[in-house]
Amino acid sequence: MIRKMSAEALGTFWLVFGGCGSAVLAAAFPELGIGFAGVSLAFGLTVLTMAYAVGGISGGHFNPAVTLGLCVAGRHGWGELAPYWAAQVLGAFIAAGTLFVIASGMEGWTPGGFASNGYGDLSPGGYSMQAALVIEIVLTAGFLLVILGSTSTKVPGGFAPISIGLALTLIHLISIPVTNTSVNPARSTSVAFYAETGAVGQLWLFWLAPLVGAAIGALLWCYLLSPDESLANIGGEGN
Repeated sequence: MIRKMSAEALGTFWLVFGGCGSAVLAAAFPELGIGFAGVSLAFGLTVLTMAYAVGGISGGHFNPAVTLGLCVAGRHGWGELAPYWAAQVLGAFIAAGTLFVIASGMEGWTPGGFASNGYGDLSPGGYSMQAALVIEIVLTAGFLLVILGSTSTKVPGGFAPISIGLALTLIHLISIPVTNTSVNPARSTSVAFYAETGAVGQLWLFWLAPLVGAAIGALLWCYLLSPDESLANIGGEGN
């Protein structure tokens, strides 16, 4: 279990440090030209690279919503849900703290939003709470479908991290203007406490929506798309 939790903490650290770091450090300089597309790619690359690096140890979740979805689908044991969540949140907080130390080394720098998520006044595009809730649920559900499908026994092995990383890139390309993209409660929580906004007060949505979306995606996979494979797992060794 220690190896699994260490892998999850490290992978989540890499996701937050790389993804949020690209927004806080590189995207802060318009002349670098990475923009939304660059930040989106950075998040996708973090998952792709760490899924190959430590996915064989822990499964490469790096996201409480993903862990919940895999438990619902019978792909992961419920007994490991809380330890995985703890490791993921810890890794995310260490990454956010490290990023804060680096970013604050520039004279005159202020945290501002610090790559946090939000709706209403905290949404990059000024989108409402309802819009944020819907897009986070839909995109997390889609993310779980990609994860479950690409790791299915019916598809060629070894390519899942690529499709999952590209899916996360696409998710960010769609939703950065709406919520600054969460689909990951650990990522949202870690940076919110460093932001000079009301991001902490909106964290409830960025836990609720991804968790609901993950459960929906898992249930769609199990009962609609691949019942012959997934229903055999529910209530079996994965639980």
